[in-house]
Amino acid sequence: MLYQSTRGASPSVLADKALRAGAAPDGGLYLPDALPALELDRSPARLPEVASQLLPAFFADSALAGAVGEICDSAFNFPVPVVRPGDHGPHVLELFHGPTGAFKDFGARFLFRAFDRMADANDPITVLAATSGDTGGAVGCAAEGNTNAGAVILFPKGRISPFQEHQLCCWETPVRALRVDADFDACQALVKQAFQDKGLSRQFGLTSANSISIGRLLPQMSYWVMAARKLFADTGEKPGLVIPTGNLGNGFAAVLARALGEPIGPIVLATNANRTLHDWFTDGDYKARASIPTLANAMDVGAPSNFERLQAFEPSAPVAVLRVSDAEIRSAITLLHERTGYVACPHSATAFVAHERLSDNVRGQRPWLIGATAHPYKFRETVEPLIGRSITPPAALAAVLERPAIVDDIPARLDALATALAG
Repeated sequence: MLYQSTRGASPSVLADKALRAGAAPDGGLYLPDALPALELDRSPARLPEVASQLLPAFFADSALAGAVGEICDSAFNFPVPVVRPGDHGPHVLELFHGPTGAFKDFGARFLFRAFDRMADANDPITVLAATSGDTGGAVGCAAEGNTNAGAVILFPKGRISPFQEHQLCCWETPVRALRVDADFDACQALVKQAFQDKGLSRQFGLTSANSISIGRLLPQMSYWVMAARKLFADTGEKPGLVIPTGNLGNGFAAVLARALGEPIGPIVLATNANRTLHDWFTDGDYKARASIPTLANAMDVGAPSNFERLQAFEPSAPVAVLRVSDAEIRSAITLLHERTGYVACPHSATAFVAHERLSDNVRGQRPWLIGATAHPYKFRETVEPLIGRSITPPAALAAVLERPAIVDDIPARLDALATALAG
């Protein structure tokens, strides 16, 4: 299996090289040259079994061939339930039962286990990750204690929840957190500049764990496939998906899974007040913008990187996009709890709003599956006043608060990042 750049000016590479590079040398993002023709047993199964069946073809002929099943068994060792709040609403795929309470655990754990097999003391890897909230926590947790693959996490000052910031800054060696005096898009741009600086990239063995890495996207296909197969077996209808999205990685993973022939129906992307994707869907005009802060802060992205993949893979719109305001997020959290007792984080709430906006006819044609992307405890300052009670943290998140936090502040400049990497 070979991977090509979305910009077409770099040689195709095998999967391990694509993972190691993060972005392609020409600045593009890697995509498979062609999707594999898979003849699979599509009956329902647990996530590790689904992933071990689905992913090996994407790593054929690479240094990771033969190791994918073991990586999946080790990485996906936590629950991934499909629940249904109330009797008549959408199903919910809860993606927040991993060690950092967010869907980013899936890709980060898979990726670092892959890196652990690829790196050694003479050829170490440094993962450079920009985060708008949850990626950094998952990356730090997955990297902690590794010998040959470390992580440096960049996050925007004042743009994430207090718990998220603590979770980004609490991991031990070989993890470092850098608080950048800028928004997420500037953090993401800084990471891309570092990758494009060949000397800096070579010196520190830089690679990515953001969704610009194909190694993040591929494992994310697995949980959409697992849940879709279950609902298809139960109902005989391909479920529609409603996916909160910021940098478009989670949504694009579902698009890839559907292209493999999995039983997935329409895909609806729920965005917050950042309007870039919504305007593209509405009038065909893609215009990157500065991000604006919202309650669903992990989705505060004005220049989603994976749009480049979406356009290269399928130029005609394969998804619908609905934009959700902060007022609608607050209302959805309150009403959902009043009606069903279910507690949603602000990001998951955008998907509930988007589902409600679908016409009765569209909703009634098939089952619908919402991606619940983060545990509501991580946003308790927002959620608890809306539901009128406190939220109990799961054990893994409670343990995070017992750890000390260590962080360095830098401006959004490449020279400052280079100095921090050398320190």
